[in-house]
Amino acid sequence: MRTWERDIADKLDEALGTAPDGSGGERLCMTCAELFDVDGAALSLLLSDATAGTFAASSRQSRDVDALQFSTGEGPCLDSVASGRPVLVEDLRQADRRWPLFVEGALAQGVSAVFALPVVVGASTVGALDLFRSTPGPLSEHGLWGARRAAELARLPVLDLIGRVESDVAGGGDGSTQLRSLDRAEVHQATGMLMVQLGVDASSAVARLRAHAITEGRTMSDVAWDVIGRRLTLPRDGDAS
Repeated sequence: MRTWERDIADKLDEALGTAPDGSGGERLCMTCAELFDVDGAALSLLLSDATAGTFAASSRQSRDVDALQFSTGEGPCLDSVASGRPVLVEDLRQADRRWPLFVEGALAQGVSAVFALPVVVGASTVGALDLFRSTPGPLSEHGLWGARRAAELARLPVLDLIGRVESDVAGGGDGSTQLRSLDRAEVHQATGMLMVQLGVDASSAVARLRAHAITEGRTMSDVAWDVIGRRLTLPRDGDAS
């Protein structure tokens, strides 16, 4: 291992090793933003259609841009998880046909480049580490090596969350308290309500939420809160809107 590689590895290891319980993801994202030539970082978790969202981020802007991918149903993070491979977008303006809704929203928030790397636990890709930058261009050799290393380490805070959910369930809970660390816990709750109300599975319920949000120009989070608060009732298929 080269000297600069060892230096990056040590700083990433230190970030996780000194993080208080439950804050490893946030600390890892903040360290990525400090070490690499990027303006922010976020860690996404996709355990299922209903249990997916931004797990940790280095800043509010990074969290908002990352969450755009879940609201629009498209973006580098989702493609990275689906393929199990890095998705490196040096200039978002050149990707407007691939992810039109995400690109429009990200550019509006000042993001011009996104680098998504898969997070793997065992044999499963469970999420992605996303790096954001305000200017277009590739990651440096140091940045790309470090991002890959950080994505490997990201499995640790993810495993910690999964372990806390399993402990909660074993103790008689439903895991929802632990899953509130996901930025879209309200989407998870609204999905369950729609499954009962509409008689559909989780994937269909999430699709209905997303479609309504896009049609109304709102976030999935806002629509989910309206469903939870019973201010919004989505029609069954075949019913009048």
